[in-house]
Amino acid sequence: MSVETKQAAYTLVFDPSTGGESYTISELQKALEKGSEDEKVAAMKHILVMMLDGNPLPELLMHIIRFVMPSKNKKLKKLLYFYWEIVPKMDEEGKLRHEMILVCNAIQHDLQHPNEYIRGNTLRFLTKLHEPELLEQMVPSVLACLEYRHAYVRKYAILAVQSIHKVSEHLIPDANEIVYKFLEDELDPICKRNAFIGVAELDRENALKYLEENIVSIEKIDPLLQSVFVEFIRKDANLTPSLKDQYIALLMELLNATTYDDVVLETALALALLTSNSTILNASVSKLTDLADRVSDNNVKLIVLDRVQDINSANPGTLEERTLDILRLLNSEDLDVRSKALDISLDLISSRNAEDVIQLLKKELQITVTNNEKENAMKYRQLLIKAIRSIAIKFSEMAESVISLLLEFIGDLNSVATCGVISFVKDVIEKYPQQRSVILTQLLGALENVKSAKAYRGALWILGEYSESSSEIQASWKHLRTSIGEVPIVQSEMRKLNKNEEENKEESKDETTKSSGPVILPDGTYATESAFGNENVSKKITASEKEERPPLRRFILGGDFYTAAILASTVVKLVLKFDKVSKDKHVMNALKSEGLLILVSIIRAGQSSLVERKIDEDSADRLMTAISILMDENDPNEKPSERSLLELAFIDATRESFKNQLSLSKRANLRRSVKDVVKNADTIETAISFRQFTHSNVGAIEKDTVEEDLNQAIHGDASDFAAKQASSKLKKIVPLTGFSDPVYAEAYITNNQFDVVLEVLLVNQTKDTLKNLHVQFATLGDLKIIDKPPSTNIVPHGFHRITITVKVSSADTGVIFGNIIYDGGHGEDARYVILNDVHIDIMDYIKPSVTSDERFRTMWNEFEWENKISVKSDLPSLHTYLEELTRGTNMGVLTPQESLGEEDCRFLSCNLYAKSSFGEDALANLCIEMDSNTHQVIGYVRIRSKGQGLALSLGDRVALIAKQSNKIKLSRV
Repeated sequence: MSVETKQAAYTLVFDPSTGGESYTISELQKALEKGSEDEKVAAMKHILVMMLDGNPLPELLMHIIRFVMPSKNKKLKKLLYFYWEIVPKMDEEGKLRHEMILVCNAIQHDLQHPNEYIRGNTLRFLTKLHEPELLEQMVPSVLACLEYRHAYVRKYAILAVQSIHKVSEHLIPDANEIVYKFLEDELDPICKRNAFIGVAELDRENALKYLEENIVSIEKIDPLLQSVFVEFIRKDANLTPSLKDQYIALLMELLNATTYDDVVLETALALALLTSNSTILNASVSKLTDLADRVSDNNVKLIVLDRVQDINSANPGTLEERTLDILRLLNSEDLDVRSKALDISLDLISSRNAEDVIQLLKKELQITVTNNEKENAMKYRQLLIKAIRSIAIKFSEMAESVISLLLEFIGDLNSVATCGVISFVKDVIEKYPQQRSVILTQLLGALENVKSAKAYRGALWILGEYSESSSEIQASWKHLRTSIGEVPIVQSEMRKLNKNEEENKEESKDETTKSSGPVILPDGTYATESAFGNENVSKKITASEKEERPPLRRFILGGDFYTAAILASTVVKLVLKFDKVSKDKHVMNALKSEGLLILVSIIRAGQSSLVERKIDEDSADRLMTAISILMDENDPNEKPSERSLLELAFIDATRESFKNQLSLSKRANLRRSVKDVVKNADTIETAISFRQFTHSNVGAIEKDTVEEDLNQAIHGDASDFAAKQASSKLKKIVPLTGFSDPVYAEAYITNNQFDVVLEVLLVNQTKDTLKNLHVQFATLGDLKIIDKPPSTNIVPHGFHRITITVKVSSADTGVIFGNIIYDGGHGEDARYVILNDVHIDIMDYIKPSVTSDERFRTMWNEFEWENKISVKSDLPSLHTYLEELTRGTNMGVLTPQESLGEEDCRFLSCNLYAKSSFGEDALANLCIEMDSNTHQVIGYVRIRSKGQGLALSLGDRVALIAKQSNKIKLSRV
C-alpha cells in the first residue's frame, strides 16, 4: 500500500473453502438466481473472495441487484454491503455506472428501515463510500438518522456525517454546526465520543470551547469521552505551545482523579510526550506501574513496561525514584514480565537506591531457593543472579555482601547459575584488589558445595591467579589437597573396593556367586588385583558413594579430565608464585613433591578402569607438561630467561588477557549506557525555542510518538517503503513458462511477514480461445497454499491475472511448483503446461540479532542439528569473507570488533547469531585462516539450529557465497 495515497480499508471475509472447489461465472449466476438462501450466502462469500483476489466479476452485478438485493435475509444483506464496498462503481470513462442508481434506491430504503441494526449497518457502510454522486442523494436520510430514538443508529449517523463532509464539503456545508449541536444535546456516551471526534476534526475552536465547558467536571464524565479529550489535548498541545502548560495541569488533574485503566494509560503517555519535568514524569510512571501491578493480563503488563522503558529512554536519569515501584512487578508469575522489570530497573540504579534494590533481590533469590519446584524457578534465579552481579560490579561497596550471599546459596544453584556466580566473582576480584583476601576466603569455604565442573574450573583459575601471599597460596593448596582426597587415587580406590567386597562376602556367605572381590590362588593366598585390567571396577561404586567423594576426585573419576588439566595449570601457578613470595625451601619442596604426586596419580587413574572415560590425549599432554615444569624447578642450571618466559606464560599473560576482556566489556556497557543520552541530546547548533516568542499557530514542535506508531502500523515504515520502491520490480519477476509454450506465465513475488503473494500473469499465445483454464499449485516444505484460483477462459492473445497467497510457517527452504491445465480441441484430452519451480528465499525471514555469550553457549549445547561447511575461497582477506558471510546469511556478529584482529590477520574465529520471523534461533561459528601457500581462505563454518531445515538452508547460502567468490574470470577469448 502506498504511503501517500489513502485507500479504503475493506472488510475481510473468511473463505470457507480453503482447499475446496472453484466456481465458474455461470455456476455463480445460477446459484444467485435459483439457489436457496443458504446457497446464495455461500455464493456471495465465494464472489467476495474472488473479487478481493483481483477479479472484478462485472458479469455478476445485475444478478446480485436482481436476486440478492431484494432479499430480507440478514446474513445475505450483510454480505451484500461488503460487496458494495469493493465493487467498481465507475465505468472505463470514470463516470458512475447506471446500475448504481438502483443500488442508491436500495440504500435509501435501508436508511429508513424500521430495524435499527439494518440502519446502523447501512450508515457504517456509508463511512466507507467515497463517491460524491452516490452520497449526495443520501444526505437527507443520514441527517434524519441523527434524531433516531436508538443510540446504535445515532452513533453511526454522526460518523457518516463526518465522512460525507470529508469526501465533499459542499454536500454538508454546515457539518461542523450540526455535529457540535448534536454533541451538546446528546446523552449517550458512545454518541458523545463519536461527536467530539468529529468536532475535533472539523472545528478545533468548537472542540476547545466544549473542553473548557467540561473542565470542572472532567473527572466525572464518561471514560470514553475522557479518552478522546486526552487525545485532543495531546495533538493540540504540540500545535499550540502557548496552551501547553494549561493542558499539562489539566492532564495531571485527570490522572490523579480518574479510576479507569485505559484513561490512566493514555493520560500518562500524553504527559510523557508533552513534558520532560521529572516530577510529572515520576507521577506518570507511578500510575503506570500501579496499573501494571493491578491488572492480571500479562500482555498489558508488558505493554505498560514497554511504555515506561520508552519514557526512561527519552528522559535518562529522571525515574530513579520509581525503581522499587517497578520491581513490584517481580510478584508476577510470568518470566517475561519479570525479565522486563529487571531490565528497566537496572537502567535506573544509582548509588542512592542500590542497597535497597540489592536487599529486595536478595529476598527474591531466597524465595526461589525455597520454592525450587515452581515452574521457571531456575530461569528466574539466573535472571536475579545476573541482575545482582551487574549491580555489585557497578557499586563496589555492595560487592562483598553480594558475594557472600551468592556463595552461600551456591550449592542450591544449577550449573548455569553457578557458572554465573563464579564469573561474577572473577569480575569483582579483578576490579577491587582490596577485597581479594576476603573473597578468596569466602570462595574456599563454598567450593566444597560446587557440583558443576565448569564452575569449579573457573574457581580453580581464580585460586591460581589471585592467591598472592604465602598464607593465601597455602590455604588454596590445602583446599586442592582436600578436594583431591587420598592419593595415589588408584591404590586408595582399589583398597576401598576390596574392603567393600570383603564386607559383602561376609554378609552373603550362603550365596555362591562369582568372585568379584579379591582373587584366591590355589595355594590359598590372595592375588594382587590391578585396576588396569578389570573393566567392571567402576561399576561397583554406588551413586551415593560417588556423591560423597570430594569435588575434584568426583570430576576426575567421572572422566572430566579437562578439569584435571586446569588443576595442573593451577598447581604450576601456585608453585611459581610461592617461590617468588617465600624463601622457605622445605615448604617449597613439599609443594613440588605433593604436586607431582597429585598429577601422576591423575594420569594413572585416567589410564585405569576406575574412571568412566579414559583420559584424552590433550589433557594427558597438559598434565605431562605441568609435571615436566615441576621437575625442572629442581634444576640448578635453569637460566633466568627460561624462568621469565615461564612466569610470563603462567602468571602474566592470562591475567593480562582477562584485563583486556574486562576493558572490552566495560567499553561495550558504556556505549549502551550513553546510547539513549546521545539519541535524545540536542546538538550545540540547535536553536533554543522560547515559548513567549512563538506564535499560537506555530507548527508542531515535538514528535508525537503515538501517532508515529499508529501510522507505522497502518502504512509501514516510510523508509522501508521508499527502499522497496527504489528497487526494481523486475528483479522479483520469475518466468514460470517459456516463450514457446502455448501459455506464457510469469509471477511477481511479494514477501510479507508470514506469507508470500504470487501475482501470476497468464498470456494466451495461440489463436484459439483456451477454455476452462486453471492453474494448480503445490508446495514442498512448510508452505501452505491458501487460494485456489477459479478456472477461466482466455481469448486469443488475451491476458489474465490471478493472485496466489502462500502461508509460511518456518524459515526452512520451500518450493512452489505446479502446472496449467486447459481443455483440448474436439475430442482431445486436456492439455498441460508444466511450470518452473519457485524457490522461496529464506533470507526475507532471517534477521541479525544479538544475544549474550551465556545464552549462546546454552543454545549451542542444546541444539542437536549441525551443518558443517568447508570454506575455500579466493577472497583477499579473512575480514572480507566475514563481511560476505554476514551479507549472505543475514547473521549478526557477536564477537566484539576488538577481538577479530587486524585487517591482515592470518586467523579469525567468531560467533554469529540470527533470529527468524517465526522465533527460530540460528547459531554459527566461523573458524578460518589464510593459507600461506595458496593464499586462499580456508576453514569451516558450523551452523546449529533446533530444526534441520534452517541449518541446511543457511548452509546452502554459505555454499553459494563460495561459488560466487570463486567464479572463473575469462582473461581472453
